[in-house]
Amino acid sequence: MSPKPRTSDPASDYTSECRTAVAAAEAAGALLRSRFPDGFAARPKGELGDVVTDLDLLAERLVVDRIRADFPHDRILAEEAGDAADGDGGARTWLVDPLDGSNNVVIGLPVYVVGIALCVDGTPVVGVVHDPVAGRTWSARHGAGTHGPAGRLAPAPRPPAAAGPLLAWTQGHAVRRDDPVARALRHTLELRSRRLLQLWAPLVAWTMLARGDIDGFVGYRAEAIDLPAGALLAREAGVALRHLDGTEFTAGFAGPDTGRSFVAARPETLPALLDLVAAAGTPLPGRVP
Repeated sequence: MSPKPRTSDPASDYTSECRTAVAAAEAAGALLRSRFPDGFAARPKGELGDVVTDLDLLAERLVVDRIRADFPHDRILAEEAGDAADGDGGARTWLVDPLDGSNNVVIGLPVYVVGIALCVDGTPVVGVVHDPVAGRTWSARHGAGTHGPAGRLAPAPRPPAAAGPLLAWTQGHAVRRDDPVARALRHTLELRSRRLLQLWAPLVAWTMLARGDIDGFVGYRAEAIDLPAGALLAREAGVALRHLDGTEFTAGFAGPDTGRSFVAARPETLPALLDLVAAAGTPLPGRVP
């Protein structure tokens, strides 16, 4: 018998949902790994340089079918198919990014992951990221911490480096190359950081931040599909998230992309990173209440 839908209480356990997400992500990862780097076809997606491969579609179908089998009443939003399930889900929505890093895969760069999140009333309560290349999985549940292959993540504070922080950057596909805010932010961060990573796979950056491998992550009009999973992994590992203007960031998926610009770092690093963002000297995008 299929599990009944849960209530919308964010304090619920969500153990079974997390178990389903981990199993689905790892199964999709095995499929991706078996076909990388040569066993797929790719085509352009939209007019802004994005791509989609048949691996995206195959992995997405696998994940969606697994979630639907265990939680048939839930809504599922998938990267390629959009609303991929028949149920209205009530307050529960699954977000599926079956291949975060498609552009990397197309050029043979082994930097890609599978991401799955469950949001209840718009708030992330389960987040899972699986790295098929390394065979590693990270998962988080609201209020229960972030766990990886070695157990619960508890990164030690990173001492400030004389050369500046190690940061990652992402921007949404709809952001034009000549966008003045994006250009000013990137330029300032590049000048005043030790290195600014642009990975073409935001969930990889989120896991690096959750593990403590990097000092901060800045996003401008980020994509909705992968944001909740990554943000929950980071937050449950002790990372603080803010809008570019320093106000609290909720990491939801609804609303316009102007509400999905963020600064993420550990509490001891966050003020300095917000100062870097302010130093860009450009109007910041509006927030969605």
